[in-house]
Amino acid sequence: MFLSNGPKILKKHCLASVLSVVGNGMQGMTSEGPQNFSSNTSTVVKLHHLEGDDEGIAVLGLNRPEVKNALGRCLVHQLEEITRALEFAKQVRILIVRSMVPDIFCAGADLKERAKQSQDELKQFIPRLRSSVWGFASLPFPVIAALDGAALGGGLELALSCDLRVAAETVKLGLVETGLAIIPGAGGTQKLPRLVGPAKAKELIFTAKVIDGIEAERIGLVNYSVPQNDNHDAAYQRSLELAREILPNGPVAVHMAKLAIDKGLEVDLESGLAFEEAYYAQTIPTKDRIEGLMAFKEKRKPVYKGE
Repeated sequence: MFLSNGPKILKKHCLASVLSVVGNGMQGMTSEGPQNFSSNTSTVVKLHHLEGDDEGIAVLGLNRPEVKNALGRCLVHQLEEITRALEFAKQVRILIVRSMVPDIFCAGADLKERAKQSQDELKQFIPRLRSSVWGFASLPFPVIAALDGAALGGGLELALSCDLRVAAETVKLGLVETGLAIIPGAGGTQKLPRLVGPAKAKELIFTAKVIDGIEAERIGLVNYSVPQNDNHDAAYQRSLELAREILPNGPVAVHMAKLAIDKGLEVDLESGLAFEEAYYAQTIPTKDRIEGLMAFKEKRKPVYKGE
């Protein structure tokens, strides 16, 4: 298999690209859009950190235009490596995941690549695909998916792994795997019913139905749907606004709130309340909590440092 015993040259190439872009990602960029991203085609996942008032916001861009950001082995490996690095990135408070390819977020699985895989190779690859996609869910800060283009199959599952989703009204979204005689394999059967309810999730998965951003907001699949603009980045711009609303708040508190909500959803109410109590306790000894109280007393804006 590629990620463990497969072509060493390709694996080494993917890893080198990841290390390069993680290092380059420490350099800043503005909030303007795709033109700020490198055109280095060997790197299909690009990470950049915003500067100025937006410091603390990072943007991860998918950039595999020749296959509409399909989730092939190299892209999966780069996602896995970058999410591992982000777990320890103290300078990041919010991550926006977007596409650098116009009118597409992610087309799902790389079907041409998959057609060449044996059954054994596929059985080994799918857990790595699931792991790379759901790496976003365990990051210690909010992750926002900016959907300015279609997200189908594994592409929608990638968006489902994020905490929040913003979609342009015209984008196409769907878990279409049953049309290919398979089922969603990167978390879709579990996350979708938790968002929209089991009956609606079953309808969407059984029928392989594709919906637009407006319908997605109506059923609770996305937080916001927005009219697309001439630059085709309306969802990204709205995601940036949402990130800016989160940014001033205590990063430790936001992390603990994320954990309390995510853990609580998996258990009964009593156990969920116990999780809340435990994570609340983690905020008590922080310097940020004291800073919040002092700022309130002194009638000024708090300056939180994540400590």
